[in-house]
Amino acid sequence: MTLGIFAKTFARPTIEEVFDAVAHHRLRCVQFNFASAGLPSLPDVIGLECLERIRRAAEEHRIAIAAISGTFNMIHPDVKQRRGGLRGLGIVASACARLGASLVTLCSGTRDPDNLWRRHPDNDAPDAWRDLRVTLTKALTTGAKHGITLGLEPETGNVIDSARKARRLLDEMKAPRLKVVLDAANLFHRADLPRQNEILDEAFDLLGGDVVLAHAKELTFEDHPGGLALGTGALDWDHYLALLRQAPLAPPMILHGFAERDVTASVKFVRNKLAHRRAKG
Repeated sequence: MTLGIFAKTFARPTIEEVFDAVAHHRLRCVQFNFASAGLPSLPDVIGLECLERIRRAAEEHRIAIAAISGTFNMIHPDVKQRRGGLRGLGIVASACARLGASLVTLCSGTRDPDNLWRRHPDNDAPDAWRDLRVTLTKALTTGAKHGITLGLEPETGNVIDSARKARRLLDEMKAPRLKVVLDAANLFHRADLPRQNEILDEAFDLLGGDVVLAHAKELTFEDHPGGLALGTGALDWDHYLALLRQAPLAPPMILHGFAERDVTASVKFVRNKLAHRRAKG
């Protein structure tokens, strides 16, 4: 399993220093965010010189760009916000070929106008599902134009808040370029902790063949995932990693959701877990 990290875990003044920091931990890929290049995550424009610096820094450090973040609120209650997100996605998608990237990550969004990750009761309304399909159809047209795949991530605060809804969406859209980014920590509410392995089993049963990228973030004992070094929270890592190793597309795993001070411990934790599983055969 190829291990990588969110590039924006490392706040550095130059893109070269960002990739230096990633290489220091012997990580072989990143999920890139244009914030690491001093731009908005969804820029209005990306200069060719900027793209060349990113490409060159990645190549010199032998680090693949496994994915680029294209996240925006796909069901924002203000349609102008959705249109702006689609424009930004188009800019990101147009940059992928120069960076050797073929996957852009998305979330499904929320009716909350202020917080992309906060659940809203209207997420369950039929018009939220309709708006998601409309926005996603446009996003897929952009993806096809630039030859990229879109990876949608289920998240408890968003309209696609479970593996079952993700499966329904995939089945309805019937789009070869629509796949799944799976983060175990984003599949649970606090009340679900006693059932987390059951929920994970269902997620891989329903989505395992479509998972093109895995995220590794710790599950806290509260309602909000992230913020902890990997291995210090509530996630059953043995079960999650065992399921990932069986995933047909052999997705890379991107570590995130912790401070830079926790990178060394988090990387060591995951590597030890993977080595232990290999030793057991």
